[in-house]
Amino acid sequence: MNEAKYIWKNGEMVAWKDATTHVLAHTIHYGNGVIEGTKAYKTADGYAIFRLNDHTKRLLESAKMTLIKIPYTVEELNQAQIDLIRMNDFQGDNVYLRPFAFLGYGVMGVYHVHAPVETAIAAWEWGAYLGEEGLQKGIKLKIASMTRPANTSNMGKAKATANYLNSQMAKFEAIDCGYDEALLLDDQGYVAEASGASFFMIREGKLITPPSDNALESITQKTVIEIAQDMGYEVVRRRITREECYIAEEAFLTGTAAEITPVRNIDGRTLGADCRGPITEIIQSTYFDIVFGRNEKYKHYLTFV
Repeated sequence: MNEAKYIWKNGEMVAWKDATTHVLAHTIHYGNGVIEGTKAYKTADGYAIFRLNDHTKRLLESAKMTLIKIPYTVEELNQAQIDLIRMNDFQGDNVYLRPFAFLGYGVMGVYHVHAPVETAIAAWEWGAYLGEEGLQKGIKLKIASMTRPANTSNMGKAKATANYLNSQMAKFEAIDCGYDEALLLDDQGYVAEASGASFFMIREGKLITPPSDNALESITQKTVIEIAQDMGYEVVRRRITREECYIAEEAFLTGTAAEITPVRNIDGRTLGADCRGPITEIIQSTYFDIVFGRNEKYKHYLTFV
């Protein structure tokens, strides 16, 4: 992991190595914490954080869902992320930010509301989540044997740490079987999302992506829908079945870490020409122009450091 100089913790900048917690912190034992994934890109005018306010707002919404009282405002957390980028003196093309809140030391047992809340933000240089080759040529996707938990037993719209055990097991299964990433269905057999990204497929020139019925409301997914519609593509949000994925002309994943990652194969079925499809390439190129500050129309999504 690429360590940085500082981590923001509970309102103060501390050295990376000193940002520690107790082994009996409540979240370690019971899994209730909330996270965000935000990214800063090096533009011609310096680092700019993409859709900072949206990500910070979602962090606080996740905390409200899971009954974690973060003692900071959106504005305070936004400023902390800006300050963190400035103080760490990064040099790379992009920096990943991880704001999160968790329950610290002081209470044991499942009832969590009296546990102290710890808030932290880390940042580090991180390359392509699914590999540079994946961004260029596309990845292999496996539909996982396990499903996303139903809404009756889970809070899928919270970006909660506990939700990622499901993702970890699905991701392991996919890689163990020779694939790059996992795609999870919901409890009704329809596509939910990948282990850490949203799913799009293209059929007859239309972009199709599932609703967020039991999945995170993705900020990158919203961005892709907006830019695709602005370019004149029809975007449809509806349920997608497993077999539909197999006959898609193109497919790709979206997410802060995944960015726009093409999918060339699903469960051994080749999509299109077994490479990044032409519409995917246009969407991907447009997205990178936006986050690197090369598209004036979408500069309102950038917070310059």
